[in-house]
Amino acid sequence: MTTVGEFMTTRLVTMDGNDTLIAAAQEMRDSAIGDVVVTDGDSVVGIVTDRDITVRGVAENMDPGSTRLNQITTRDVITVSQYDDAVAAADLMRTYAVRRLPVIDDGRLIGLISMGDLAVEREPQSVLADISADDPNN
Repeated sequence: MTTVGEFMTTRLVTMDGNDTLIAAAQEMRDSAIGDVVVTDGDSVVGIVTDRDITVRGVAENMDPGSTRLNQITTRDVITVSQYDDAVAAADLMRTYAVRRLPVIDDGRLIGLISMGDLAVEREPQSVLADISADDPNN
């Protein structure tokens, strides 16, 4: 069995729910990532993606300079353990129609696994793996 821990990334960016959409977008740009994990202290509150900022924020005419991440955060995030089966994690992503799962150990965020991470390792010849392994173009 291959585990989530074998594929997860530990290069995480977390932000407080009171941070603005602009701050999150700038962090995503500067870190060349597409999401931030929203936390309250050590607890995972949710996740915000670049698409969330666009669809839930800007498209709804929210001011990115004053709108807080808490206002658009995807809550009730499905999490996994680093010891969970990677195939089961992929099945969870499919079932819940998500592309990323925070990895929690003893209630603490330790990583993130994405559909792209799994594709690079399990299907290296796939288009998703090719895109995911490539350097960001932003």
